[in-house]
Amino acid sequence: MSHLHNDALRSEIAARCRDFPRHDDGLEPHGLKRAAVAIAVVAGADGAASFLLTFRAASLRAHSNQWALPGGRCDAGETAPETALRELHEELGLQLGAGDVLGMLDDYPTRSGYLITPVVAWAASAGPLAPNPAEVASVHHIALADIAAHDAFDFTRIPESERRVIRFRHAGDYIHAPTAALIYQFREVLAGRVTRVADLEQPVFAWK
Repeated sequence: MSHLHNDALRSEIAARCRDFPRHDDGLEPHGLKRAAVAIAVVAGADGAASFLLTFRAASLRAHSNQWALPGGRCDAGETAPETALRELHEELGLQLGAGDVLGMLDDYPTRSGYLITPVVAWAASAGPLAPNPAEVASVHHIALADIAAHDAFDFTRIPESERRVIRFRHAGDYIHAPTAALIYQFREVLAGRVTRVADLEQPVFAWK
């Protein structure tokens, strides 16, 4: 797959998302609140495709100072794509429409009580971003070529769980699940592979 941000790549990502057999039994697990995040594919400074990742503001009550995809809790009556696009605009000032949504990946249940739906969207022309300082400390472009690297992700163990903990290394830091798990599945979908991630564990600090 070419990583140039152009119409051919948009078509290819859309086709991979259509072909992905999303695991969704149609049931809402007891006690989990619905949420959605946006995997927004934009053009990087060099014309290569990337997606947007944020570092959450220190002032936030939950999951402050953590890496995250733009997103949040679904409002009553909202679909996952509607939530993801709304949060993308509220957090980063990037306004996309329903026609920019390319597909959805598997829902991921978090230790903190959410069921997250990742929504893949395409930004033909993002323009300058306007991060909301109340929610976003910084915004980062993650190149699709970087997540395709064979050593982009690794797995470790923690005493508190028998499940594997996934990590994605970025800017000298480790990004963990749920964010790392969602990015990992996106990488697999781009490669034409079906890889489930709901069993990948989060570090203990993300359980609350």
